[in-house]
Amino acid sequence: MKTNSFYPVILTDKIEESAKFYTDFFGFDTVYKADWYVSLRKAKSDFPFELALLDASHPTIPSAYQRSVQGLILNFEVEDVDKEYQKLIISDKLPLELDIRDEDFGQRHFITSDPNGVLIDVIKVIPPSQEESAQYVENIWSEEEK
Repeated sequence: MKTNSFYPVILTDKIEESAKFYTDFFGFDTVYKADWYVSLRKAKSDFPFELALLDASHPTIPSAYQRSVQGLILNFEVEDVDKEYQKLIISDKLPLELDIRDEDFGQRHFITSDPNGVLIDVIKVIPPSQEESAQYVENIWSEEEK
């Protein structure tokens, strides 16, 4: 399969509130806006990516699935997770679902959530513990980082 694009679509009953959340706090720009669908794009980064919001009751969704999202985590890898923690949690007062911490598997992160309950994991990749580094299929860590 040749894929031209790939992006998550969050089914929600909070289209406008969710669009404002992602544009205000995560720097997305609105590309398309209707009362039932909003397409967002984060173009001002090294790796542009997209996110869409879709009214869960829209007729294009099979009736058995017309409900708001559950069990989704969006990961945002950033250069300075402590700076983002200060901005998003301390200054902007977003909900704190998991406090900032280092993980042996190679992340310093915290988790907040969007208006739909979608978890947002803000991450800085750090060197994993020696034990955890054995779990990586590809060794991406230089000797001085270990």
